[in-house]
Amino acid sequence: MNIATFGFLFVGICLNALAQLLLKAGTNAVGAIHLTPDNWFDIGLKLATQLPILGGLSCYVISVLVWIIGLSRVDVTIAYPLLSLGYIINAFGAWYFLNEPVSAQRLLAIGIIIVGVALLTRS
Repeated sequence: MNIATFGFLFVGICLNALAQLLLKAGTNAVGAIHLTPDNWFDIGLKLATQLPILGGLSCYVISVLVWIIGLSRVDVTIAYPLLSLGYIINAFGAWYFLNEPVSAQRLLAIGIIIVGVALLTRS
């Protein structure tokens, strides 16, 4: 895999991770969501007017376009496992931006993911 291909895939992964963080920020602003037949429209409207949620959805769309470009250049058996880099990005992003805890067990799991991705990219 060349650097340009990895770049497209990595940008797609980063945008996907950013989308998750923005969606979570938007739901944090709204609070816990409990849908009922009577409130689904009001909650949908409240979610649709949250800028972080709109930003997250936009990041998803762009990430898919960039991902398709990268995927056209490499085997899916290489590209798809690279998505696990999103776990790493999200864990640190959630810790840094959303003040979510990152325990020693989570850090160990992230380390295992890093080793797996490193092995994969060398194959």
